[in-house]
Amino acid sequence: MYHLRLKGKHYDMGVKRGKVFQKAQITFPIHLDYFQSKHGKESEKILREFFPEVCEEIRGVTDTIGIDYLEFTSWMLCMGCCMYNLEDNIPVEIRGCTAFAYERDGHVIYGRNNDLPPYLKKGSKSEIYTLVNGNKFNITTSSFINGEEGLNGYGLAVAMTFVMTDLKRIRPGFNSCFIVRYLLEKAKDTDDAISLLMELPIASNCNVLLADKNGNMKVVECTPNLKRIREAEVINGDKIVCTVNSFTSSKMQSYDDSHGNDYDSHKRYQVVLDSFRKELYGDLIEKTQCLLKGDYGFMCQYDKKLNFETIWSSIFDLKSLMIYRAEGDPRKKKFVKDCRLQ
Repeated sequence: MYHLRLKGKHYDMGVKRGKVFQKAQITFPIHLDYFQSKHGKESEKILREFFPEVCEEIRGVTDTIGIDYLEFTSWMLCMGCCMYNLEDNIPVEIRGCTAFAYERDGHVIYGRNNDLPPYLKKGSKSEIYTLVNGNKFNITTSSFINGEEGLNGYGLAVAMTFVMTDLKRIRPGFNSCFIVRYLLEKAKDTDDAISLLMELPIASNCNVLLADKNGNMKVVECTPNLKRIREAEVINGDKIVCTVNSFTSSKMQSYDDSHGNDYDSHKRYQVVLDSFRKELYGDLIEKTQCLLKGDYGFMCQYDKKLNFETIWSSIFDLKSLMIYRAEGDPRKKKFVKDCRLQ
């Protein structure tokens, strides 16, 4: 996993990233079909309307590496949405992930397993942004500029999980990974993030988990036409919220197009809830590591034949801003402290 620090204005940060790509001789053979190209270009207009700063950052990259800005941005906006030919024409996007947050004994803890095809492991990144005008934040990503999860300097955690969407339902808008980046940069707490999120056009199905240091935690179940807030569960006076690769709310399940092909989402969700009731006491960081390792039930124990695995695991302590991360399968890799946000 790469660890990059970016500081200053958006365009200049893009230039820095572009130089990193040049030094590493990284190229981008982008091949979008008609549907993807049209979706990407229409979504770029929306991205530029709501988040012009990130468009400047992308332009800094494309100016530096000498590639067309609109094609490059369109490609990024298809990720996690309609990039069904991302790797050797995979017919559908393959993304897992379990994310949760809970409040117990005066602590607010977030945890995640990021489950993806293993070819994405090598390019994964944990990045610290220190902006001239915006929040300081850490973002973890299998891509760049956007991301799957993060924590900002105000103690707000934001995370997405992928939910399959039929191509006929997809609309121009923010994909889930740009939602994460936008809220980390713009919001200070969960209520602030929800206000911003409710105004965004959404491209495809996703869950967005929000949790702040004050213990305010929710999941927003998003489709291109509807957003629904799911509150945390209260168990013996403590709170927990969890999201996987399906819609948990009964009112939203008709929008889920995975038809059960979601890498045991229900099983992972239930393991998290059961572990909260029975196991997550005492040293909460250690116990959360055990949960993510699968010590309390199925979490990351995917069959090797699936070509699918946990490529990183994260734990955030929202009050101290301490991050613990296993860069690979948490059964094999140690959780290491990341103090950069502090």
